[in-house]
Amino acid sequence: MALSLLYLLIISLSFSNLPSSSSSDNNNNNNVNNAAKTFIVQVQPSSKPSIFPTHQDWYSSSLSSLSSDKATAPTVLHTYSTVFHGFSAKLSPSQAQTLQSLDHVTAIIPEQVRQLHTTRSPEFLGLRSTDAAGTLLRESDFGSDLVIGVIDTGIWPERKSFHDRDLGPTPSKWKGQCVAGKDFPATICNRKLIGARFFSAGFESTNGKMNETTEYRSPRDSDGHGTHTASIAAGRYVFPASTLGYAKGVAAGMAPKARLAAYKVCWSAGCYDSDILAAFDAAVADGCDVVSLSVGGVVVPYHLDAIAIGAYGASDSGVFVSASAGNGGPGGLTVTNVAPWVTTVGAGTIDRDFPADVKLGNGRIIPGMSIYSGPGLAPGRMYPLVYAGGVGGDGYSSSLCLEGSLNQVKGKIVVCDRGINSRAAKGDVVKKAGGVGMILANGVFDGEGLVADCHVLPATAVAASTGDEIRRYIAASKSKSPATATIVFKGTRIRVRPAPVVASFSARGPNPESPEVLKPDVIAPGLNILAAWPDKVGPSGVASDKRNTEFNILSGTSMACPHVSGLAALLKAAHPDWSPAAIRSALMTTAYTVDNRGETMLDESSGNTSSVMDFGAGHVHPQKAMDPGLVYDIVSYDYVDFLCNSNYTTKNIQVVTRKFANCNGAKRAGHSGNLNYPSLSVVFQQYGKHKMSTHFIRTVTNVGTPNSVYQVTVKPAAGMTVTVEPEKLAFRRVGQKLSFLVRVQALAVKLSPGSTSVKSGSIVWSDGKHTVTSPLVVTMQQPL
Repeated sequence: MALSLLYLLIISLSFSNLPSSSSSDNNNNNNVNNAAKTFIVQVQPSSKPSIFPTHQDWYSSSLSSLSSDKATAPTVLHTYSTVFHGFSAKLSPSQAQTLQSLDHVTAIIPEQVRQLHTTRSPEFLGLRSTDAAGTLLRESDFGSDLVIGVIDTGIWPERKSFHDRDLGPTPSKWKGQCVAGKDFPATICNRKLIGARFFSAGFESTNGKMNETTEYRSPRDSDGHGTHTASIAAGRYVFPASTLGYAKGVAAGMAPKARLAAYKVCWSAGCYDSDILAAFDAAVADGCDVVSLSVGGVVVPYHLDAIAIGAYGASDSGVFVSASAGNGGPGGLTVTNVAPWVTTVGAGTIDRDFPADVKLGNGRIIPGMSIYSGPGLAPGRMYPLVYAGGVGGDGYSSSLCLEGSLNQVKGKIVVCDRGINSRAAKGDVVKKAGGVGMILANGVFDGEGLVADCHVLPATAVAASTGDEIRRYIAASKSKSPATATIVFKGTRIRVRPAPVVASFSARGPNPESPEVLKPDVIAPGLNILAAWPDKVGPSGVASDKRNTEFNILSGTSMACPHVSGLAALLKAAHPDWSPAAIRSALMTTAYTVDNRGETMLDESSGNTSSVMDFGAGHVHPQKAMDPGLVYDIVSYDYVDFLCNSNYTTKNIQVVTRKFANCNGAKRAGHSGNLNYPSLSVVFQQYGKHKMSTHFIRTVTNVGTPNSVYQVTVKPAAGMTVTVEPEKLAFRRVGQKLSFLVRVQALAVKLSPGSTSVKSGSIVWSDGKHTVTSPLVVTMQQPL
């Protein structure tokens, strides 16, 4: 809520009138306040005067009227007509305010800049090409004829992951294009990559004309992120596959025969809302079945969130939208892309890692993680070891191994702290300064989780606690013999236990905008994931890295999201009549929360047991999701009622949904927690009360077998009393819907002012064959 209020304050300042003072100081200050910026403008499409042949003509005329000099009048950047009605343009605050006053303008939305949330995973998920009939891959024909739209940095179409051998013709429903551009002829698309577009007007409006020596004015990927995520979602089977000799085996996406459409919206300076919304608009109009989005930003109210608005329009058209939860973990309230019509995906580990241990001069072995294949450290030799914070002019800059900060490190292994610049860039700084190796130490906030990076010199990552140990060893050695160390690379290790573990970086709940909706929804593999990679981009991502590799290993919720996108395509292919909400429900109610030891999943950052705020409903289980028994379905007007009950105004609801909201009727139906979501969440404000209570109404649809009877099992947390009525649901036919009531009573707990306590349980329906699990979360808040 604090973030939302801050954002509203920023908007009000953007639209404020100029001060009446004419002093030069005031005028100089106002130059900054009056700087033009990009706004997304929503209009009533039916209000277009008949004199204008098209809506774009109308929009252009409206913008021309804002300036007496037609040559300097704002121009239309993008027009939107599918998931949103309107246009985007670069406007001064006064021009935006003038547009806002027009009767046919519904909303003016300031643009945000988003950032990227940067293969054994199919096998870890139980998806094998040799699976027998009745399994998800076979039943869905590997996702054939389903189209996944990937909104990202573009694609490198020549990769083997995107070949079209043995694929049938392009689906007849497809209306998209392969847009030509720099080094990207229209003929480069095929029956696998059936569409490709790029959107740069928003980026260039803010940053000026792109530098075409470093970026492609085309769908071609100059970053690598989009190629990687696209191949996770729907890459073909490729053998052999590896990164610098690591993770050798077969590479494959979740839906190997699904078709791909690439929508490039991310550039060197980020991913701009006006471009993202244009990509959503195109993806739905083109005929995508699934949209995968691995970018995000600050959480704002839904009517100010272009991703939430575009995703609602997609969902309203029957398109499943999955989005990354963000990499802001392990702190709470860090989850992004939290709208209930979006499936929000956190990240977990798989049972594979890449150990690279540090051997200290005192004999101590420190576990580490790395991907390095190049000139190595001499076997058996120990090297001088220094802490970067003690060998630079500026202790802070040098401790982080920032560019140009290191002195006196030639021939030494350097310990660098995480932060500011990228992990691989720190190694490049050490290498340029003459260092022979790097130990990258987590900070306190990073915790104990380790990410394997492709480095440009021998390097490894260590946890926060062991990083402290290494620094203590260095400090103690100054008065004795000098500190020494080496790094021992051990290659690829599989069948690691425990797995999965919630990745340290994976963003956590509670939901900052709608605490009644548990986010993230699920987690999926997102740590050290092997997938396709473009030419001309080194695996480390560092400019000096000139190595080429067909595959790369990356980590992030960016990698977790396309796993779920691909699984959604498989489920849609197996069940063409399922809605986006039904697909999400199947993934959530069949998810698991135990690791391969049979114990509750751990939190990588601390080593402690993880919670629903970390993993949502749990880790996806594709095979069980194909046959969930029951689903919690949601139609578009249910989201309208949810927004009403969340105290959104009729106008703001119309901005998101393009629907008129009768909120009086919706509010009589209950509260925002009554959205028919697969999880149940409530926030109690204690206010000195001893007992608090609420209720939920849920409706389930039978997608299993006729004449099935489900019995409920309630697993409340300590201090909670939960009852379900009725306790038995008897379905006569497939497709039948039945409702039940959940009453929750919680006892107050002792809390300090402003603090919270989270307790979780579950409600489980079972007919003996299917187990349908819903998390139940109660948050107790003690007001200030």
